[in-house]
Formats: sequence, structure tokens, C-alpha cells
Amino acid sequence: MMCRMGCGACCIAPSISTSIPGMPEGKPAGIRCIQLNENNLCHLFGQPERPAVCSQFAADNMTCGESRDEALLRIVALEQATI
Repeated sequence: MMCRMGCGACCIAPSISTSIPGMPEGKPAGIRCIQLNENNLCHLFGQPERPAVCSQFAADNMTCGESRDEALLRIVALEQATI
């Protein structure tokens, strides 16, 4: 599955425990990544500064569902299940 252009759910819903440029302590779940632009595209996409966890994320139907809203709900549920 290809990422939905402008979705950004994976940059909002999960926590990221590693440093992100502009967010040296990482980011909590539910907080928009500072690197996500107004079109929900990552400023760091394809850049070496992009955290490994972000580069390794692969969209799939089970995680992302059929829409951005569904992706947000599913990723939040996964985040809560792993706390």
C-alpha cells in the first residue's frame, strides 16, 4: 500500500521516542510532529535527519484503513495497546 498523500496520521498519532529536528526529546502521542507541514507532508522525507522509526514505517491496510480518519483511530489504538 502506498501512503495517502497528505494523510500525516503516522506523524500525529504515535509517540516517537527518538530525537527529531526541532523536537529533541521526540514527540508524545497525539501531538503533531513539528516537521509535518500544512499539507501533512514531512519536511524530512528522504533526508538523513529523518528518524529511523519514521523511515521504517510502511503503510498497510491493517494500520491505515480506508481513510485518514481511520488511520488516526487505528494508530491511536496501537499506541494505547503498547503502553
